[in-house]
Amino acid sequence: MSELLDMLHQHKIVAILRGIEAQHADQTAQAIIDGGVRLLEVTMNTEGATAIINQWRTKFGDGKARIGAGTVLDVEMAREAVAAGAQFIISPNLDEEVIAYGVERGISVWPGCMTPTEIVRAWKAGAEAVKVFPMASLGVKYLAEIRAPLNNIPMLATGGVDIDNIGDYFRAGACAVGMGSKLVNLDWIRAGEYERVTERVRQFVQVAASL
Repeated sequence: MSELLDMLHQHKIVAILRGIEAQHADQTAQAIIDGGVRLLEVTMNTEGATAIINQWRTKFGDGKARIGAGTVLDVEMAREAVAAGAQFIISPNLDEEVIAYGVERGISVWPGCMTPTEIVRAWKAGAEAVKVFPMASLGVKYLAEIRAPLNNIPMLATGGVDIDNIGDYFRAGACAVGMGSKLVNLDWIRAGEYERVTERVRQFVQVAASL
């Protein structure tokens, strides 16, 4: 098990930052880390994503957190992300070239998959874990069903997670969950209310740790 996969199992939550503005980035990352989440993903369709990734690696790369890139659709985007310092790559889709690129460089790649066929293809291509997406539409019963025959493949469930149902995701077999706006409220960030962000993150971390 790689260090990143071990962290995924241990910390159970990946914070997804989409649309974060550069001027708020550092304080937001600090607020998330203060709340207890150690895996931070900046989506590549965020303006200035590579600059933020690079900035966070410099500021938080001494063991405080692991910084990854999300919404990585192809190898070209993967190259940009890794050049910026991304330590892991997450995609909404399955692209075996991206997995191979990560494997060659020791970078964890967690591709987006929906069907059992995609999940097994990703696993055979070298993905250590897969992102089951879109969970908000698929539902936790779907996750429980596919986990039954594919229980040896770690699954990061992304979409639809909130404080009331996060336990259902883990009981259905997720090793971790990916969370965006339900975890990190951009309106609070823009208002400078970083303490509220930290407290919200802490609530999710406490629930996840109890499961």
